[in-house]
Amino acid sequence: MGKQGGGAQEAMQKFGRFLSGMVMPNIGAFIAWGFLTALFIPTGWMPNEYLAQVGGPMSKWLIPLLIGYSGGAAIYGHRGGVMAAIATSGIIAGSDIPMFLGAMIMGPLGGYIIKKFDDAVRDSIPGGFEMLVNNFSLGILGGILAMIAYAVVGPVVGGANDILRSGVEGIVAMGLLPLASIIIEPAKVLFLNNALNHGVLSPLGIQQAQEYGKSMFFLLEANPGPGFGILLAYWLFGKGMAKSSSPGAMIIHVLGGIHEIYFPYILMKPVLIIAAIAGGMSGVFTLGLLGGGLIAPSSPGSIFAIIAMTPNGSALFANLSAFAVATAVSCAVASVFIKMSKDVEDESLESARESMSDMKNRGKDLPTEKKVAGKDLKVIVYACDAGMGSSALGAAALRKKLKKDGYTDISVTNCAIGAIPSEAQLVISHEKLAERALADSPQAEHIWVRDFTQNNVYEIVTMRLKEAAVEAGAPASDAEAEATETVGAGVLLKENVKVGLATVSREEAITAAGKMLVASGYVDEGYVQGMLNREQDLSTYIGKGIAIPHGENAVKDTIKKTGIVVCQYPEGVKFGDETAHLVIGIAGVGNDHLAILANIATMVGDYTDEQLEELFKTKSAEELYEVFTKAD
Repeated sequence: MGKQGGGAQEAMQKFGRFLSGMVMPNIGAFIAWGFLTALFIPTGWMPNEYLAQVGGPMSKWLIPLLIGYSGGAAIYGHRGGVMAAIATSGIIAGSDIPMFLGAMIMGPLGGYIIKKFDDAVRDSIPGGFEMLVNNFSLGILGGILAMIAYAVVGPVVGGANDILRSGVEGIVAMGLLPLASIIIEPAKVLFLNNALNHGVLSPLGIQQAQEYGKSMFFLLEANPGPGFGILLAYWLFGKGMAKSSSPGAMIIHVLGGIHEIYFPYILMKPVLIIAAIAGGMSGVFTLGLLGGGLIAPSSPGSIFAIIAMTPNGSALFANLSAFAVATAVSCAVASVFIKMSKDVEDESLESARESMSDMKNRGKDLPTEKKVAGKDLKVIVYACDAGMGSSALGAAALRKKLKKDGYTDISVTNCAIGAIPSEAQLVISHEKLAERALADSPQAEHIWVRDFTQNNVYEIVTMRLKEAAVEAGAPASDAEAEATETVGAGVLLKENVKVGLATVSREEAITAAGKMLVASGYVDEGYVQGMLNREQDLSTYIGKGIAIPHGENAVKDTIKKTGIVVCQYPEGVKFGDETAHLVIGIAGVGNDHLAILANIATMVGDYTDEQLEELFKTKSAEELYEVFTKAD
């Protein structure tokens, strides 16, 4: 039973993350629309008929198109997103109401269809006709899907929306909406809060707000009162760590809108879910009684965001009252259970936090159940966002070690997430990219790491190989041969090795390396911003005083040819908590920069600290040039 329950929860979390993943990246657009609406509609804070016209196209076209694009891109990248946007435009054109739910259907469908088409024809396209086929297939299939959406899907979704709206209005009329808290509050603690709020309640609320000027749906999950009441009860009647930590948690929860902060306090004493439900129900009842609601989603669920999204009039009093009532009821109920408890809460809070982390990361950064036996392991793939820096470095390091041990029949390659080959058996990716990697290659075993070079992947792999007694001495794989060739002419120029540079900020060092790549004709100007964006997502510091900044996947089309630049900072550049003395800017087309990356991997893995220190301090650009361009 436990395993099945865990599988069901994981499936719900995965589906919920996918739904909210279409909405959450576009919350800024929702807020912009809500802000303009709250200000300028006739019942707004600053009525203005002229400026009020700006909000209409946002809800009618902009937001559904963004939702649709995000859904398609999640399935098949930019190409899937474009197909999804075309299809979504058809369902928008065929409806008089904002088609948020329709966009959440057509977006993934569009991405799925173009992905399946590409998979079917990829190997049969004549050479030189790829771009022609890609463009026309996208246009033709997109146009067909848009017509289907206009004529078929739109009316169906519109009819379903009418039924759903009638049902919701009936529930509200009967006063049963507070019962929704019986589902919402436990689901929040299972980390389905974003899925419920942005995947279900927000689309319903936006359609209702279009018609009535506000909606209670935006506050069913976002009301901070239930969680605040539980934290307040711990502060008043708790003990130990739970009591002392609750004031800080209250500030983060109410003012910052980070509701996850109070989940461990419920997990520590699960009976407190009754307090959360009671608080949620009383808050919803108060909203209905006083006529509360918001004009747009409150994200995050901060009291400040709630006030900002409240329309002019009596709704502000109603919303604040709902918060106060939910807090009072939740606190009263929670206080009874806390005072009755005789548990020692210091240890239980810590264990609850660990439990929370496990639940939140289930199916995300824990090892999958798939395990490839050593005797069957032939294809290992490192995957990162762009597929040309971190993953290439990790693959080069592992490939070198395996070859040294005699395991020459195992292919170790690297690629971008979204292009993981179907034959991959073991995929290594960064923990922050876990969900994308798993979705891209569900057939493989996955290992998720925090650092592509400083990890235990080698130990895991060699243990299995030794257990299976794999025979050594087979010819080296193609990938190994490719990575050990000498560096092609022009990849690293002597003038692109700079030594003795003065210490600067991380951003300045990355920008300087990027401008060197631009000046040498390796990339266009847009690549530099892509390098900075990549650093914001995942640090390119790889350990032992070396960083390899490179562009994110979105700017790969700005690369003209493969090139690398080496910048030495004797006093170092801070990359977060680490210090890099060598900042190596990389722009790679295909895999023809792997030889240099293999040499970098050699330095990181094999060079002693004293040897690296010499490279960090040398005044000879020629010496550094020889290190990076020598044959492996």
